[in-house]
Amino acid sequence: MSGPEPGRPLALERSDLDRLLETLRNEGYTILGPRRRDAAVVIDEIESTADLPSGWTDEQERGTYRLSPGREGELFGVRHGAGSWKRFLHPPVCTLWRARRGEHGFEIETASEAPPLLALLGVRACDLAALGVLDRVLGAGDARDPGWVRARAGALVIAVPCGAAGGTCFCASMGTGPGVESGHDIRLTELLEGAMHRFVAEAGSERGAALLARVQARPASEAEQAAAAELPVRAARRMGRALEVRGLAESLVRSPEHPRWDDVALRCLSCGNCTLSCPTCFCHTVSDVASLDGSTAERVRAWDTCFSSEFSYIHGGSVRPSVRARYRQWLTHKFAHWHAQFGSSGCVGCGRCITWCPARIDITEEAGELSRPAEATHAHA
Repeated sequence: MSGPEPGRPLALERSDLDRLLETLRNEGYTILGPRRRDAAVVIDEIESTADLPSGWTDEQERGTYRLSPGREGELFGVRHGAGSWKRFLHPPVCTLWRARRGEHGFEIETASEAPPLLALLGVRACDLAALGVLDRVLGAGDARDPGWVRARAGALVIAVPCGAAGGTCFCASMGTGPGVESGHDIRLTELLEGAMHRFVAEAGSERGAALLARVQARPASEAEQAAAAELPVRAARRMGRALEVRGLAESLVRSPEHPRWDDVALRCLSCGNCTLSCPTCFCHTVSDVASLDGSTAERVRAWDTCFSSEFSYIHGGSVRPSVRARYRQWLTHKFAHWHAQFGSSGCVGCGRCITWCPARIDITEEAGELSRPAEATHAHA
């Protein structure tokens, strides 16, 4: 049997997708994808399409997340949960090095072994953009993180464009979705119309092309390719949120004393939910721990949040002692200073910070108000 034309999109049945996953497992990949757990969808290890949240979708609004029945048989109807792929490439807790006392002094051990091969299945466009952002933060320059570089080298990305936007999504405003354009190994678009249920798979890298060549699926028809291209276009028209980003960075930098900072500080709990659910936040702390007998010591890195007063503590006190100062630092960094540091916004429009904020603070609303002159904000209120 001859294979499909190189580079041409393929039409996969569910059995073909299972065959692709089996191929990945046989090549040593651990497959991570969305799984339903209790009342949420999380990213976890999967074996086959049977582990995916078939027939479910999510409803997201300010401080609200719930699963609800979706289209029967749809495997990728859930946009995303609180967690992001960052957790598997930049772990919440990581031992940077360990020292052991030996006969000739201390011996230093570092994590130099190759990381496990990870196949990330179901990566949405916003999260794909977030991986690109962290590639610039953690994977480039003199301060690059060796752990991130190793993990990314062993990660294969199967991205899924969104066919419908969530209630807190604004990726179209940020230019990060809902269509998948680059940064993936395979783009997998789910088509579900009546009794027809299949996937259009397209390679985005040589590694992805080699994998698809082994599936031996038929070429996608022109109609299937057109339907796959139209899906994210429809989603872009129906975003749950919108944000005008033109001039936003300049407005935030010019407005350190804007009264809206006081307003949001009265509502913000400074809990850090927004930063911990954000797919691009990278703040962390480092601590040294020694055993009681002095035989071992290790340096441990752990996620932290700039909403903690201790995060900016230096000798004599915290640099940002107030909630107002901490919220201003976070929002201004995301939409303004990140551009200067890394060449892009630090926000990808996934909406997680809106969904998972217990105070129901909406970043698009706050950024919009802060971009207006103070007098206009008072009039708007």
